[in-house]
Amino acid sequence: MYHEIDLDNVNLSLQPPTEEPARQYYFMAKCLKWVRDFTKKNGRFPKSCVTTFGCQMNARDSEKLAGILAKIGFVETEKENQADFIIFNTCTVRENANMRVYGHLGQLTPVKKKNPHMKIALCGCMMQEPEVVEKIKKSYRIVDLIFGTHNIYKFAELLSACLESDRMVIDIWKDTDKIVENLPGERKFPFKSGVNVMFGCNNFCSYCIVPYVRGRERSREPEAVLKEIRQLASDGVVEVMLLGQNVNSYGKTLDNPCTFANLLQQIEEIEGIERIRFMTSHPKDLSDELIEVMKHSRKICRHLHLPVQSGSTEILKKMNRRYTKEQYLDLVRKLRKAVPDISLTTDIIVGFPGETEEDFEETLDVVRKVRYDSAFTFIYSKRTGTPAASMEAQVPSDVVKKRFDRLLAEVQNISAEVCAVHTGKVMPVLVESVNDHDQSLVTGRLSNNLLIHFPGDKSLIGKIVNVKLNECKGFYYLGSRTFDQSENF
Repeated sequence: MYHEIDLDNVNLSLQPPTEEPARQYYFMAKCLKWVRDFTKKNGRFPKSCVTTFGCQMNARDSEKLAGILAKIGFVETEKENQADFIIFNTCTVRENANMRVYGHLGQLTPVKKKNPHMKIALCGCMMQEPEVVEKIKKSYRIVDLIFGTHNIYKFAELLSACLESDRMVIDIWKDTDKIVENLPGERKFPFKSGVNVMFGCNNFCSYCIVPYVRGRERSREPEAVLKEIRQLASDGVVEVMLLGQNVNSYGKTLDNPCTFANLLQQIEEIEGIERIRFMTSHPKDLSDELIEVMKHSRKICRHLHLPVQSGSTEILKKMNRRYTKEQYLDLVRKLRKAVPDISLTTDIIVGFPGETEEDFEETLDVVRKVRYDSAFTFIYSKRTGTPAASMEAQVPSDVVKKRFDRLLAEVQNISAEVCAVHTGKVMPVLVESVNDHDQSLVTGRLSNNLLIHFPGDKSLIGKIVNVKLNECKGFYYLGSRTFDQSENF
């Protein structure tokens, strides 16, 4: 995954290197020295807690943070009040996400008073908002380190500064074109992993803060992505999730452009990788080439998350989505013709400024025509800093709530019918865990992303086995294992 380096061989008497990632390994070595001094003084290793808010991009970033902390000797704990170093990787897509972070900081205030050696760090999208940083500086002096999304690769350097200082360390970049490879990562699961293929977003949907806090699109070099996935495969990973704010526009910023479809074809050839997922896909950039690759692929999962947001062409225009209702439905027809068994999921916003009853009926019409396996439905809320927040004709909350309830009922009814069509089939399942509620069962995921619970034990975790889908319970199945030679052990 990264260049293994013996931190004990880093000469700390020299000046830090200027090139990356060597510079970050230098500061990891400095942090390791701090950890050893802490351990000698306290008779125990320091504990760290990484708490993640938001999307899978944030989850992947947190794995990188955790990987560096583990490399320098911190022991992970899930209990914030027992940690010596706490880092919140924040989300700011919705303002209530900000409030959750403030709530955590409020709970930690008395804890830190009792444990003044505790260090608290904030990073991620929320930190890219200047007013947020000012609020933290003024009202949450317990915070020791603040950095954003563009310089996450500098974590070791910033951590070193934080551990050696009694002052709040703040390092926020407005934007960047830099991607630093070959830094440690700590996977949550040994058998599957997220893989960033690109960062940032150029779409500027009128309701979305992401382009302002994640920056412009920048793609990783194909060989860097392939190298990472080959290493993952050699480590026992069988499923990868390719991550980007809009994976369909992958490669456009490279000196030698490479389409996302071409990248998928190269990943398909990597031995050991059995499943390929990706998200998020913007409808305006989903090409015929990509659909053709999905049609012939043996490894790309039969699931596509394709956010529609609204079924009204007029509202889509106000959202700056750059496709019409008709274009979206035509795209769905192409996908279903090429991949008949594909599972489609989506995002829908209810109550966008100016949404009329007719506009909402258009959304219901799309739901009925597409028949999604599931949908993430959201009530529109103003997001400060986005064009939509200042739009006229904000829809009354009581009207929005009624529409939301109608949409949810429609989605759930259709989803139950769509998911039930697989009853009686035998399908391959990647076993992910022992069931939380019944230790005699294991929980796995189908290629179409549905969950299934069936009898088994922890020895199956990480394996792909064939399971008969006996009973549909709406959004998951109960099943029983079957045996044949096609199972991957």
